[in-house]
Amino acid sequence: MLKILFTRLRVEEKLLGEAAKRENIPFELRSVSDVFYGGEAFCSPEDVVLARCVSHNQNESVAAVLESYGVRAVNSSRVMALCGNKLSTTLALKEAGLPQPDFRVAFTPEAALEASRELGFPVVYKPVLGSWGRLLAKANDEEAAEAVLEHKAALGSAHNIFYVQEYIEKNGFDVRAFVVNGEPIGAINRVSDHWITNTARGGKASKFEIDGEVGELLRGVHRAIGGEFLAVDLFRSEGKWLVNEVNDGGEFRNSIEPTGVDIPGAVVRAAWGARRA
Repeated sequence: MLKILFTRLRVEEKLLGEAAKRENIPFELRSVSDVFYGGEAFCSPEDVVLARCVSHNQNESVAAVLESYGVRAVNSSRVMALCGNKLSTTLALKEAGLPQPDFRVAFTPEAALEASRELGFPVVYKPVLGSWGRLLAKANDEEAAEAVLEHKAALGSAHNIFYVQEYIEKNGFDVRAFVVNGEPIGAINRVSDHWITNTARGGKASKFEIDGEVGELLRGVHRAIGGEFLAVDLFRSEGKWLVNEVNDGGEFRNSIEPTGVDIPGAVVRAAWGARRA
């Protein structure tokens, strides 16, 4: 059985259930909020779980526990760990030789400020853990950088790794592409007057046609990260594409209509195909 696990039943999880029904895939929508782990598993090795918890940490933990019982998780906890940590993602892309914005990592505000000077302002500060464009900060100059870094240092252990990225002038748009079983299936332009273009932050979506260059780049991301379902964010800068983010459990409700692609159908087929023999 395909078990679609959730902590909050969002539009995406409902769409995944509807897609499984259309595909004649036996499924169950299952809340994991009131389940404890370590005793008898609520899944069997014959099942495959599509882990869709809102919290990335919970998602990765649920997948890891179920994998310890021999249950197949989509995506795997290994892929979740890579995608859930910005630094881990960046290093995997770097090792694969894939183009991405220049970056620096520091462990004190003072070193982060020096790294920012080396990159050249403006720079973007990103939390190593996080999604939906939250807690991103753009510093246009050294004075702004000092203020941001002071605030980050006060936020506690979750922010004591300072990830500094060069600011990319992306002309008001970026691309969110969806990759299933290593193949790109569709993509959207996300357009906004704000420098953060996430649809969760008000970005407007329209269809983006994946050409050969972008398609090969997305396949390279899959080779570097793995996984049955990835959502990849791309920038276009100085005539070339850069990989900005890789998400293991991306939301897709705002992408189905503009792409014309049955994204939930593709996801449940990939998950069902990944079940153990």
